Amino acid sequence: MQKFIGTGVALVTPFKSDFSVDVEALERIVKFNIEGGINYLVVLGTTAEAATLTKEEKELVKSTVKKANNNTLPLVLGVGGNNTMEIVHQLQTEDLSGFDAILSVSPYYNKPTQEGIYQHFKMIAAHSPLPVIIYNVPGRTSSI
Repeated sequence: MQKFIGTGVALVTPFKSDFSVDVEALERIVKFNIEGGINYLVVLGTTAEAATLTKEEKELVKSTVKKANNNTLPLVLGVGGNNTMEIVHQLQTEDLSGFDAILSVSPYYNKPTQEGIYQHFKMIAAHSPLPVIIYNVPGRTSSI
């Protein structure tokens, strides 16, 4: 986890007026952050509106960021949600090459107990081939 010392930026997903992903703008955002001295990038976290993107859009964002980054900075991939088994499935089936860790949000909407949150992350950690960074936004997850 030494790769993640310093400042990381959670990238937004820019859109065109027709609501498609603006690939050129995303490339510029990545390059801007690299030139600005950022230490790592977070791809498809909640800031990127990942919960509202299609699978195809997520793949486009991942490939665009990896290409624009060109192995310059460590990359963290948002793989989260409130369905533990779906996250495990993603971890087992998605191509995670080019990423150095995953970022997973505390379950939202379901409002699990502290034990439920622990079990959620325990399952994710057991199935992730990459280090797991956990995070929580209490206003969104209703948990502390």
